[in-house]
Amino acid sequence: MPFSLDDLRRWPDLEGPDLVAADAADRLILDESEVARADVPAGGLVVIDDAYGALTLGAATAGARGIRVHQDSLTGQRALIANADRAELAGTFVPHDLDADLVRDARVVLLRLPRALRALDDIAGLIAAHAHPDVVVFAGGRIKHMTVAMNDVLRARFARVDVTHARQKSRVLVARGPHDGADPQPEAATVDGLEVRAFGGAFAGASIDIGTRLLLAHLPDPTDGAIDFACGTGVVAAAWATRHPSVRIVATDRSAVAVASARATARANGVADRVDVIRDDLLSSRPDASAALIALNPPFHTGGAITEGMAPRMFADAARVLAPDGELWTVWNSALQYRPALERLVGPTRQIARDRKFTVTASMRR
Repeated sequence: MPFSLDDLRRWPDLEGPDLVAADAADRLILDESEVARADVPAGGLVVIDDAYGALTLGAATAGARGIRVHQDSLTGQRALIANADRAELAGTFVPHDLDADLVRDARVVLLRLPRALRALDDIAGLIAAHAHPDVVVFAGGRIKHMTVAMNDVLRARFARVDVTHARQKSRVLVARGPHDGADPQPEAATVDGLEVRAFGGAFAGASIDIGTRLLLAHLPDPTDGAIDFACGTGVVAAAWATRHPSVRIVATDRSAVAVASARATARANGVADRVDVIRDDLLSSRPDASAALIALNPPFHTGGAITEGMAPRMFADAARVLAPDGELWTVWNSALQYRPALERLVGPTRQIARDRKFTVTASMRR
């Protein structure tokens, strides 16, 4: 059967009637880049932050091969692979880290614009440093998530930035003439005695968000078998490891930027030998009943969509990984009222702390 963007699925990410796998911005990027892609040799096309495969598989359907792809979300990467298998387009692309090899000598780059300007600058700098001098970048998104500052970020790395006409509340920025390229470097800060490192797009940047601050103030002493779940920049893992020099910590996140940031944070605090940072979809790489303690600050968005559906999935997987009588320590916005879900999915839950906005709870595995 012919491939259609309408056939794409988000699985293994959350799915639902209002959670789409391809949107108008994907379609506009493909349409605006069609002529440029037609002359690109195999291996000359790069796709960055394709949510679930629309850009990669749309280009593959048009004949592109050897497509180099980077997706920050491991869940999105797995969705792309599953969609490619269903569309009989497996083997048309190669996953890459966000590094020089991803964009080296690239002729056309398709990019879903990140919301964070620092993330956009990291990507633009990498392209400008290593892509072909004639590279053309088609960077698109939904207008509600775009700002004029994105044009300025691209103009700092490219000689010319054109703006397409809007269509279905989407727009594409077209950048040419790369200059002043640079490889991404993490932002650095010292916060409450802890060294924090963050690449562009990492949650909270080189700071500690107020929810995590509350959690850090109340966390129990870890034993071997402690996990910093959805670790972000790895501040919980690094704090645990610096406070308890004999303990090993596992930190996991599905975001490649978060994992790179957490590893940099661990190195900056001198605990990289005792903090194992793993890119994971939920806790899928962790065995059942293997952890005594898990810390979690759950996100409330997935693939750009705001949803409360992520946290229950995370609670359930944490329960699977906890040993009997192990505990999940969670910080959450009090308005979300997660306690009933924690009671149901993990076990008896008690309140540890609460301020004007956040609540910290400890849930014991039944």
